[in-house]
Amino acid sequence: MRFPALPFGLLSVLMSPALLAATLTIEPVEPENRTVIQAEFTDGLAEQALEKGSYRLHVQRSGECAFDLGGSPDTRVRFNRPIPLTACAEAPLELKVRVPGSFTFTLDAQAPSLTLTFTPQKTASTPFRRPLPETQCNVWTGGPVTVDVQSVFNDGEVLRDYYSGHLAEVVNGQVTLTPAKGSNGLLLLERAEHQPSAFSWDNLTVYFVMTDRFHNGDPSNDHSFGRQSDGKEEIGTFHGGDIRGLIDKLDYIEALGANAIWMTPLVEQVHGFVGGGENGDFPFYAYHGYWALDYTRLDPNFGTDADLRELVQEAHRRDIRLIWDAVINHAGYATGQDLVDFDVDAFKAGERVDNQWQPSAGQTWHSFHDAIDYNSTAWNADWWNSDWVRGSFPGYEAPGGDDLTMALAGLPDFRTESSEPVGLPPILLDKADSRAMTTQQTVAEHLIDWQAYWVREYGIDAFRVDTAKHVELERWSQLKQAATEALRDWKSDNGDQALDDSPFWMVGEVFDHPLYKDYYYDAGFDSLINFEFQEAAHELALCMNRLDETFQRYANTVNADPDFNALTYISSHDTTLFYAKYQSLELQKRVAAPFLLLPGGVQIYYGDESGRPLGPYGDDFHQGTRSDMNWEDIKDDRAELLNHWKILGQFRNRHVAIGAGTHRKISDSPYVFSRQKDDDSVVIVFAGNEAQ
Repeated sequence: MRFPALPFGLLSVLMSPALLAATLTIEPVEPENRTVIQAEFTDGLAEQALEKGSYRLHVQRSGECAFDLGGSPDTRVRFNRPIPLTACAEAPLELKVRVPGSFTFTLDAQAPSLTLTFTPQKTASTPFRRPLPETQCNVWTGGPVTVDVQSVFNDGEVLRDYYSGHLAEVVNGQVTLTPAKGSNGLLLLERAEHQPSAFSWDNLTVYFVMTDRFHNGDPSNDHSFGRQSDGKEEIGTFHGGDIRGLIDKLDYIEALGANAIWMTPLVEQVHGFVGGGENGDFPFYAYHGYWALDYTRLDPNFGTDADLRELVQEAHRRDIRLIWDAVINHAGYATGQDLVDFDVDAFKAGERVDNQWQPSAGQTWHSFHDAIDYNSTAWNADWWNSDWVRGSFPGYEAPGGDDLTMALAGLPDFRTESSEPVGLPPILLDKADSRAMTTQQTVAEHLIDWQAYWVREYGIDAFRVDTAKHVELERWSQLKQAATEALRDWKSDNGDQALDDSPFWMVGEVFDHPLYKDYYYDAGFDSLINFEFQEAAHELALCMNRLDETFQRYANTVNADPDFNALTYISSHDTTLFYAKYQSLELQKRVAAPFLLLPGGVQIYYGDESGRPLGPYGDDFHQGTRSDMNWEDIKDDRAELLNHWKILGQFRNRHVAIGAGTHRKISDSPYVFSRQKDDDSVVIVFAGNEAQ
């Protein structure tokens, strides 16, 4: 929404240095008998802590009218959005404070407008966290536990509790051990002489990182292509995480027992921003990696070819596989900076948007669209042309209404169904550093070749396939075949770096897909992401006794079929964080065993192990799930939480039976079960939640 232009005389007054002496008057309405607050603006900013209640706001300057800048009677006060102000207003703004906290008031003299941001007051009386639901569960008070293990181990065998390191001999089919303090009543029993199992995709533990938000190993690459910070909450900007940061943290990931790393896409992204959220409250760059521009180059924000080569070498040295995020459904949005960088003549006369652009008064970050001519013929001539994508441009095939032809989130939809050979799209044809070959192939063949390049050149071990239900099934079979051949070639040329002779592996994202085997497994997929567990995870974590039906069903479903697997998670970038619901480190600790002891594959989302909280998200909740890794918070209680996840993760990685074995319940109280796969056997005991 645009506001009326101000008369030149008034504009001059508002822009004068006298504005720096403006005062924000905050008049309490209820509860009554509170003092009127006057906060001075400094360089356009004023801060004030406010208690719960109703207030009237207006801006005053010496010698001006009573309500120099105030609201019209119907003005609504919203946070993080400019609120239009009226000169010599008859009424102040009305503000209702429902949660006490600190308010920042930003005055824009040219608009004129006032923007409010809010930080909650962290007091004992502020209800930030839901209380954990009451539950009936065994409580372990610290004493020894006797366990019947005769169905798994023989008399005379010496067992180790991997959590505490304590040993006990099996006598009359039983062992007696005391769970370690801090274990939450767990015993993790294995033969004392056990040697770690060989790697198996059936016992996969993936550590999934939003690369940009994990760790900044090379600050010199943080602003490639002129990308900007917004100086505010940085909801949708690049934060600096990169491949070098992953290399720096490989020992940390290895210590979690993870045997694979899934990285968000690292290829070159669109250079500029779009508007973030429904209201365009923040600039939204492609920090997440899913808006590709050139699939054959790394994005310099993420690092160099040498960085990637070192990452593969160092990960493989630690017996960790790398999972590449493959996106062939869509390209990235058209941003103003890309139109500038690639000479796409699609700006309206006299307009230009690049990464220096800022919304002016009455605009949002969506307003950059106003400068662009979407009816221009330049799209077909200079961008992804109509041979390559569907879109709402002149001469393009319009997106359809089904999964295969829709423009997901308005993104340019690749015409992967086409059987017509095409050359490179104009945007890549003249791109000097692109590795894209100019051969005539179908769109899908180009895209598949671009993905297979990273396998053949660097030895990537697996793909996580994005948006699998939005591309024809036969394309995934073709991708799997191309990647399998590429990995075979790499291993042939790099025998000293190859971990084993395992074939290429592929897991698919079919949004909302629960745990069952269907036709995707006939189209090249070894596994699919399991979307069903997260919903039940909070309840199951309250008491591990409740898990047996789930454990049994997963083992019977997944491990009875050698060609079926699933990748289960409790947090993700597209749903929510497990920690966010209750913000309870106790529950974050309780969930580790039910989750990491699941049959099939599991995916840890960075920070599950450290209670990483939600970040700022404006009106787009998913942005909050992509907060910076909370490295500086990992101390005291969080350090204990991390240690708990490490022990369980390492135990899982030592035993192929956990993810790939048969499951058998031994007793209900204490809850005891076994997992067995060939010559690998474990017994897990849950004596009850640890008394606080």
